Amino acid sequence: MEAGNHNQMLSLLTYNIQSGSQTTSFREYVTKGWKQILPHRHQLHNLNAIGDLLEDYDFVGLQEVDGGSLRSGFVNQTRYLAGRAGFPYWFAQSNRNMGQLAQHSNGLLSRYPPSKCFHRRLPGMPGRGILIAEYDYGVEILAVIVVHLSLGGHSQRRQVDYIRNLADQYPYSIILGDFNRSSESKLMKKLFAAGYQDGSSNAPTFPSWKPRRKIDYILVSEGLEVCSSEVVEYHLSDHLPIELKVILPETVRLHA
Repeated sequence: MEAGNHNQMLSLLTYNIQSGSQTTSFREYVTKGWKQILPHRHQLHNLNAIGDLLEDYDFVGLQEVDGGSLRSGFVNQTRYLAGRAGFPYWFAQSNRNMGQLAQHSNGLLSRYPPSKCFHRRLPGMPGRGILIAEYDYGVEILAVIVVHLSLGGHSQRRQVDYIRNLADQYPYSIILGDFNRSSESKLMKKLFAAGYQDGSSNAPTFPSWKPRRKIDYILVSEGLEVCSSEVVEYHLSDHLPIELKVILPETVRLHA
């Protein structure tokens, strides 16, 4: 989507999809916890509905997607959602590979070909990672980054420092993810103070059935202009997705 004659507007979404296992109360973490181990008959229906939502975006960051194990019916959910929503480029990172039982992953869907895409393991206990796509077709590089942080504070602090040091290497960066921390926490305020704008809505994202905390974010570096943002009322996970529209500077191009 274009803004003016030169600057490009992008539409982005971040969504922790809980591997397509819809949850509507805390009690269901226990009563329906088997869905994190075994496939269920509503899972593909949920994925199709999520894919329909994703059609309107240029970039989508996904957390808690399954890489193609028993619990997803051996469906690589990132690839499936890319096909459903018509994304020509998709990338998945397996953070916790339990073989055929479960493959916890991050995913990125893109309508533009990255010049480079790679992933790294985040510091702390095994099972958390960061996925980076570079767009180096203009004068300056844009990095689109997908993250999912740990639950523990000590690991989170190390992970945020790692993410910041990596993102600071780029002239412009957009970070999409589940940080498992509220916007009032010292951890998030540290990122804001470093110049990463919380461009996304301040509305809470978790739990989806009665949102109380904002733990999902789309952060943009200085020099990127946020046009609008909102939490999307889409109840197919225990998180709500966040969308954001941002204008890129003229020095950034997304394709050759």
